[in-house]
Amino acid sequence: LRCTPDINFINIGERCNVSGSRAFAKLIKNNEFEKALSVARTQVENGAQILDINMDEGMIDGVSAMTRFVNLIASEPDVSRVPLMLDSSDFRVVEAGLKCAQGKSIVNSISLKEGEEEFVNKARTCLKCGAAVVVMAFDEEGQATDVERKVEICRRSFHILVDRVNFDPCDVIFDPNILTIATGMQEHNEYAKNFIQAT
Repeated sequence: LRCTPDINFINIGERCNVSGSRAFAKLIKNNEFEKALSVARTQVENGAQILDINMDEGMIDGVSAMTRFVNLIASEPDVSRVPLMLDSSDFRVVEAGLKCAQGKSIVNSISLKEGEEEFVNKARTCLKCGAAVVVMAFDEEGQATDVERKVEICRRSFHILVDRVNFDPCDVIFDPNILTIATGMQEHNEYAKNFIQAT
């Protein structure tokens, strides 16, 4: 995948996500990994430029499932030609994917939510494996809702990654967090605008 100024949209296939696809989750729970691979293949055939892989489900051993599925993808040239986005709220699952992924992958995500040292440790693991990172606009005080906080957290994260961890700036992707919109609640009225402005 080559990102150039003339590419203004990257299509990420989200169907290999046990939280977002009942069909995929059922295949993984039933130990039908070969059939689950066809979900990945179909997405690539339909234009996905990155595949998001998520095994976050209470009835699944995430580390084992991520390891097995990423190894299976590696054996399929038509699928493994696109980068993988290793997506989990459990960093052990992300690490399992990093150990098996071929080429450059993307970790989704890390943040300052658990403090700077934990952020740095996770970032160093990602760097060691050659992965890019998605950085969420969270810090020790919580999730940013206004433009100033979103930018402040992203700027702080960027400087830690580039200046302290030695990340390539091109390997840092920001997610300033889109929050609930169109709820009718007054305090949510600015969320969409704040996301766009922060981005």
